[in-house]
Amino acid sequence: MEVKFADVDLANRAYHAVVRRIIDAGTTTCCYYGSQHLGATKVLADIVHSLGSPQLTGQRAFVGKCNMDRNSAPNYTEASADSSIQDTQALIAHIEALPRTNSDIPLVLPILTPRFAISCTAPLLSGLGDLARSKPSVRIQTHISENKLEIQFTKELFPDSQSYAAVYDSFGLLRGNTILAHACHLEEDEMALIKERNAGISHCPTSNFHLNSGVAPVGEFLDRGIKPCRLVETTKGAGYKDQQLSLQALLYLATLGGARVCDLEDQIGSFAPGKSFDALVVDVRNSAGNPALWGVDSEPANTDSGLDGMLERFFFCGDDRNISSVYVQGRLIGGTSR
Repeated sequence: MEVKFADVDLANRAYHAVVRRIIDAGTTTCCYYGSQHLGATKVLADIVHSLGSPQLTGQRAFVGKCNMDRNSAPNYTEASADSSIQDTQALIAHIEALPRTNSDIPLVLPILTPRFAISCTAPLLSGLGDLARSKPSVRIQTHISENKLEIQFTKELFPDSQSYAAVYDSFGLLRGNTILAHACHLEEDEMALIKERNAGISHCPTSNFHLNSGVAPVGEFLDRGIKPCRLVETTKGAGYKDQQLSLQALLYLATLGGARVCDLEDQIGSFAPGKSFDALVVDVRNSAGNPALWGVDSEPANTDSGLDGMLERFFFCGDDRNISSVYVQGRLIGGTSR
């Protein structure tokens, strides 16, 4: 499917639909893994920035073009490490030139996106590391330890590195604004290295369940202080490892924890004074049209669930019908009320 994004018109149509859907589902900040195509990824950045309307500020996002010069289909492998780096530099320049909106803080930022170690040659990873060192504020996103066969193949391709995480570290791609996806099967030394480098982990249990790839030990990450971290409340004082995460922990992961992973905790993630107003207005009444929350002929007013109960119902049974408003930087950009 990604090969088709060489067609910029197709990419434009697809990305408009995708971004609109992601926003209306309640995502205020998103890291986009674009295809390898420079033209299509520029279009994605433009859509995220304005949703097709100069008057409507778009989503807060990081947009990256995949880097991949080996171990892919012949018609979907970049010609060389140099051309991949050049396209990445061109995308960075394009995104940095996007006009600011109602704040001096840009909403859309570039992000370096090596697809994963297996799809990148050493010269490509080295070039991305050099680019990262020249632009220390630019974030990095990639995959790590999604499944065991991937880990084995990575070690075969990079025999001089002790672990999957060490591969990225050896090229200067593991640092405080690196976002590592999946992380289902990290080894002990990898967790220590990721903590030392202050990199963050982004794990989607739904995605990894459908991929049958594994479940990340998120509770252990929290106990070790790996981002998202800094939780004060713990389950029965025993930490989070092998424990069910509390509702408060889930709320943290969806807000300030996510902001910390994206290195944005000074801008968003809470309602602290001075931060941008990125927020959702959630409607849990039956009139929102989602009967899964309360069942037939029942309303939150008829229960004794309280605020925590309403939040829990929304977390586990809510959907886009319950997202009344999506605000980014104080401006309404999505939701059923838009």
